[in-house]
Amino acid sequence: MFERLERDGAEVSFTFAGQPCSGQEGDSVAAALFGAGVRVFRNTPVSGAERSAFCMIGACFDCLVVIDGVGSRQACLTSLREGMVIERQTGRREPSK
Repeated sequence: MFERLERDGAEVSFTFAGQPCSGQEGDSVAAALFGAGVRVFRNTPVSGAERSAFCMIGACFDCLVVIDGVGSRQACLTSLREGMVIERQTGRREPSK
């Protein structure tokens, strides 16, 4: 569904839900997850409904994930870097201080 038009950054490795993935340095975490075939980023606190990146500009908060142990990170606004450990966010999480 998603295809990169240009390759101009270094390839970096990360994990999502314990699975090894790769993306391009400089991509947003959301773009890298889509490129890796991930479609569900989190589950809502009340109903457990599945959510994914929607607006890709940081307005909707549907793309919240846990990055390196810190919850409620917006995947669309966070740049991918080597070795990130990304987890699906389930329910409400407290952001770090």
